[in-house]
Amino acid sequence: MEHKLMELPFDKHALEPILSAETLEYHHGKHHQGYVNNLNALIKGTEFEEMHLENIILESEGGIFNNAAQVFNHDFYFNGISGEETKPSRHLLELINRDFGSLEAFKKTFLDTAAKLFGSGWVWLSLNDGEVLEIEAHSNAGNPLLRGHTPLMTCDVWEHAYYIDYRNARAAYLEKWWELINWDFVSQNLLKFDEKRTEHITPCNDNSELCEYIDALDKADHSNT
Repeated sequence: MEHKLMELPFDKHALEPILSAETLEYHHGKHHQGYVNNLNALIKGTEFEEMHLENIILESEGGIFNNAAQVFNHDFYFNGISGEETKPSRHLLELINRDFGSLEAFKKTFLDTAAKLFGSGWVWLSLNDGEVLEIEAHSNAGNPLLRGHTPLMTCDVWEHAYYIDYRNARAAYLEKWWELINWDFVSQNLLKFDEKRTEHITPCNDNSELCEYIDALDKADHSNT
């Protein structure tokens, strides 16, 4: 199968003044497109040609891995930002409060981790094997799939993500990027995980928050069938 460059889920001017149209033209139109082109060229005629992106990432190495992971990472990054204001779902916020203390504490730890990552890479919010939220810093093309974790959100800290607008001021970029987080996308990723986990659970019959949440998952599941 041939991998395609995703369409941006927003107009290229929609993130201004935080991220300029010029940044998006280079980041998405050149860097992201370049990874797609490289991947298609590298897998042609190989065992990876008909694989889905996630499988390529888990089963390849070298140039094929790097380009496949960068396509996945950039898809995740661009879907995870928006020019519209959004908020975490109640369940996501509950997990953030449980595992980090508060949304503000989570923000500080996440941005500090991203600011301190040496060189190029990605910082992720993931759900680990114990169903605990975790902040992961990965150099180069790394991502949580390599650890068997569920990715929920990512920030690109390669210089091409911010250099046009912020030069070498990574911390300034990170602070402004936080304003662009598409919490609907993050919450949806958590919802997809929970739908799989609770698909065989009988809906509750009381009015507790947990039962309301499980009932919401059940309704969402039926609305998509």
